[in-house]
Amino acid sequence: MNQPNKGLSIREMIEANKKKKYSTTNVFDKVMPFLLFLSAFVSVVTTVGIAFTLGFELFKFFERVPIAEFLGSTEWYPLSADQRFGVWALVMGTLQITVIAMIVAVPLGLASAIYLSEYASERARTILKPILEVLAGVPTIVFGFFALSFVTPILQALIPGLQIYNALSPGIVVGIMIIPMIASISEDSMSAVPKKIRDGALGLGATRLEVAIKVVMPAALSGIIASIVLGMSRAIGETMIVTIAGGSQPNFEFNPLNAIQTMTAYIVQIAKGDAGYGTIEYYSIYAVGALLFVFTLVMNLFANWVTRRFREEY
Repeated sequence: MNQPNKGLSIREMIEANKKKKYSTTNVFDKVMPFLLFLSAFVSVVTTVGIAFTLGFELFKFFERVPIAEFLGSTEWYPLSADQRFGVWALVMGTLQITVIAMIVAVPLGLASAIYLSEYASERARTILKPILEVLAGVPTIVFGFFALSFVTPILQALIPGLQIYNALSPGIVVGIMIIPMIASISEDSMSAVPKKIRDGALGLGATRLEVAIKVVMPAALSGIIASIVLGMSRAIGETMIVTIAGGSQPNFEFNPLNAIQTMTAYIVQIAKGDAGYGTIEYYSIYAVGALLFVFTLVMNLFANWVTRRFREEY
């Protein structure tokens, strides 16, 4: 057996290694930390740049519109002769979509996670989970036309008086869209619960359903809540589905049967050219975008807090 370092002292071996400092492996080890730092730095700079851009344009908007009107009024008519900039009309539309979506997504997502984690065989899990996750890859514009041309006619046949543009149809479809997120993250959290905990509960006489609901789900609570909060953030920020199927009528009323306009839908409307550059209507999209940025940031911070607060370690 070839032993090139045989007979060398520790000091001599260190000196020999120093002479290899320009080897390919050594250069790779020195470059990789810099590349990884650069990747993290770009992410931080991008976030700071977004915040700075929103803040700069937001200042121009509030030079013309009092912040008391923006946050204290419920009328949003930026393109009319008698302009109104009460953002709560857009917030109410966004809230309707989010509530309907979570009513659809949470039960179905958790039921899917329980089945995949506790009932499905290994073969069934390897087949069904990828199929479920494919749903997350469908473009949202396809979901939008699905909501408008398929879901809405069915709902109109069931609910008299339902408008062609409404909050119910896009809310249901947004809920369907975020089912894979809730199901996948929740299933991963539930699968991480040790098998011996399940075996202990079964040994005490619990049924499989009782084990899933009363033992596994509480043990995986941090991941489940995080998945729900992340799904809610996704629903708040959804754009194309609500733009296509929800309409463009901001109003401060919780009525899923009527047309609405969400914060993201309004941004799309103005970004298409309905307002000229430098006008107050143009700057209003930055005010709405900044509020949306704050909402999603708070939701993600809350998800991180929940994950840390309720994390179980085995």
